[in-house]
Amino acid sequence: MASKRKLSARKAPRRWLLRGAALLVLVGLAFAGWLWWDMREWRPDETLYPEQGALAPAGTGAIKFETLKAIGAQFVYLPLAPGQSDFAARFARAREAGLQVGVVLDFDPCLPADQQSGLFAQMVPRDAALLPPAIGLMRLADGCAPKVRDAAVESELMTLINQIEMHSGESVILRLSPGFEARHNTATTLTRDLWLMRDRARPDYAPRPWLLWSANSQLVTDAAEEPIEWVVVQK
Repeated sequence: MASKRKLSARKAPRRWLLRGAALLVLVGLAFAGWLWWDMREWRPDETLYPEQGALAPAGTGAIKFETLKAIGAQFVYLPLAPGQSDFAARFARAREAGLQVGVVLDFDPCLPADQQSGLFAQMVPRDAALLPPAIGLMRLADGCAPKVRDAAVESELMTLINQIEMHSGESVILRLSPGFEARHNTATTLTRDLWLMRDRARPDYAPRPWLLWSANSQLVTDAAEEPIEWVVVQK
């Protein structure tokens, strides 16, 4: 009997440890679920960021721009990509809804700048009412074939910037990802306004202040079947 009591005493702390670990796992899962649900609707405080808008989804799904405006968007950026058949229609509907409109062209480090700026010049009108154009710096050249050196990437990017600015008459905004910044130090070498990204928390991966912040990449709204990226302007 004494040996059984000793064995039971040794097992008791282990049971409490297992129960404690299980409780921590449940709390973690509950918090993750709450955060996921909260991020479906969360937007920064309008008193801190009175100018708010969106980056439209890159897919081909319909977007209700009137609804987007009704929920608080003052502007919308439209992604431009090769082979995108509905860009012109989206552009027209966004303007008809009374939104300020801008265009984002994602930089492809594997392609010449002339090819990319040609698409922009073909699809985006010269119009002083448009928001400054944005260049998305998301993709690294690691997957390019043939291989593209970092120096060549930076040279083509500068060429693309110059060509888009010449067409639009506006300085571009750089939509800069953490990975691209870490590789190329773009925020230091190029003196253009920055558009940074981080869900819920203010981004700090660039060494200078930003103009635009993608504060929620998965905002669920009635404006589109896909989540939209909610963007705010720093005062």
